[in-house]
Amino acid sequence: MKPQRMSLHALALSALFAVQAAWAAAPSPTPALPKLVVVMVVDGLPNEQVQRYREQFGAGGFRRLMSDGAYFNNAHQAHGVTVTAVGHAAILTGAYPYVHGIIGNNWIDPKTQANMYCTEDPAYTYIGAETKPNDGTSPRNLRVNTVGDELRYATGNQSKVVTVSGKDRGAILLAGKSGSAYMFMDRGGSFASSTYYMQQHPAWVQKFNAARPADKYYGKSWTKLLPENAYAHDADDDLIAPRVAGTERNRFPFTMASDSGDLDEKYYNRLRATPFLDALTLDFARAAIDGEQLGKNPAGVPDVLGISLSSHDYVNHAYGPESRASHDHLQQLDRLLAGFFQDLDKKVGLENVLVVLTADHGFPNTPEFYQARHFDSGRVDGKKLSADLDKFLEAKTGLKKLVRNTSLPSLHLDYAQIDKAGLKRAEIEQAAARWLSDQPGIAEAYTRTQLESGNVPHTRIGTLMQRAWNSNNSGDLLIVMKPYWVIGYGKNGTSHGLPYAYDTNVPLFIMGKRWIKPGSVGSYTEVVDLAPTLAYLLHVRPPAGAEGRVLTDVLK
Repeated sequence: MKPQRMSLHALALSALFAVQAAWAAAPSPTPALPKLVVVMVVDGLPNEQVQRYREQFGAGGFRRLMSDGAYFNNAHQAHGVTVTAVGHAAILTGAYPYVHGIIGNNWIDPKTQANMYCTEDPAYTYIGAETKPNDGTSPRNLRVNTVGDELRYATGNQSKVVTVSGKDRGAILLAGKSGSAYMFMDRGGSFASSTYYMQQHPAWVQKFNAARPADKYYGKSWTKLLPENAYAHDADDDLIAPRVAGTERNRFPFTMASDSGDLDEKYYNRLRATPFLDALTLDFARAAIDGEQLGKNPAGVPDVLGISLSSHDYVNHAYGPESRASHDHLQQLDRLLAGFFQDLDKKVGLENVLVVLTADHGFPNTPEFYQARHFDSGRVDGKKLSADLDKFLEAKTGLKKLVRNTSLPSLHLDYAQIDKAGLKRAEIEQAAARWLSDQPGIAEAYTRTQLESGNVPHTRIGTLMQRAWNSNNSGDLLIVMKPYWVIGYGKNGTSHGLPYAYDTNVPLFIMGKRWIKPGSVGSYTEVVDLAPTLAYLLHVRPPAGAEGRVLTDVLK
């Protein structure tokens, strides 16, 4: 009997199955690990500003991130108290404040009632610079680790983690427990680390500081980058930045000088609200790449460089994101980023680098800007609010000074006095919360009893405020302002810290052509998703407190 011939269809199927079997048996190609991960944080940058001014950006900064990277348009710092320290802590821990313990830039220690700065540690001092009480010198208050810590552990400390910022908290909370943090010193214009990280600066840092790079801006002016008509839709300076008697320093051009005529602390502090501090920070980052040979690790393992750019926050506080000053600063920063990316390409090769850029929080407009547009907006005097609550509680209970301490948005009650009088804590809390909720500008107030039991409204705001509250560090009352209102912030400018989209929605870019698919992503994303995503790409375990997800949609 002759053997039956297979049909052409059967032969084709057989060949297809053979190919599929071969693919299944073969190991999948794994992209090489990045040689360097650069994590950039623009302090106080709302995503709205990136969208509003995107057509004016140059070719190599934000536009490069948009074209070559994944741009998450709907990314959020998803906790209720949106301030610098809390946002920086979230970025590389992947954790919320109720876990990582950083509940604000400052808070009141519930046990001692002492003021606590987020990165203070009296056991350590700045190297070569004066250290004042409450200066930030270590990550002691950060209760969990970071991606950098996991990378250092996985590589036997062969990976280097170096961070730099205009603010101590910006550098320290990115560096984690085992990195090395450097911060700008107002009292001399240098960058310094602390004795937590090392006993003396390496030679490259000494060389950088010896050149006194901050001094070169004395007498120079920050002038607008674009033609005047580019700022036509920005807010009127007379509305948001009334002239200060005897000075023109709150208008363009901003001249870098000091009242004394010397290179003093006031001059160095004045650099903070200008593009010049960002330029200095990026110059220090360049020096770190060279000095530490980042991205060229002889052990063949990845390094991490964290860069927190502080100036945009200072500008937005002073003038609001609707101002010409903020508009121009973002354009100046865009050009600074372009130059840095060019140098990064020359020094390490962008094909070997994974770049992340995000922000620690967004920003509302000034109350005056909102009021001019008929929004319900205003300012609340935090000291008066606390004093008036004290009077209310005294009238209700007969007890004086039941508001023991205040670090807004938290207030602390004197439980010892309440207990001694035989009163119930929960009832006093609730009475205080009801009174607070009736005050102008306040949307609601949560109590310790509510938050400890998780008995908060199942709304987005309720969820974000629950995440923001830490049982060991937070107060006994937690207030939420109404949208567009600010508390405890002078007569001009604006501030952030609320659970509304203008404060939570920040840009998130991830760029790295070997690992990331370019494109715009509109789905809801949280900044805490970044840490597990980086851990996945670096082949290390996620940080201990991470609750985010791996952003698989943009991974190659």
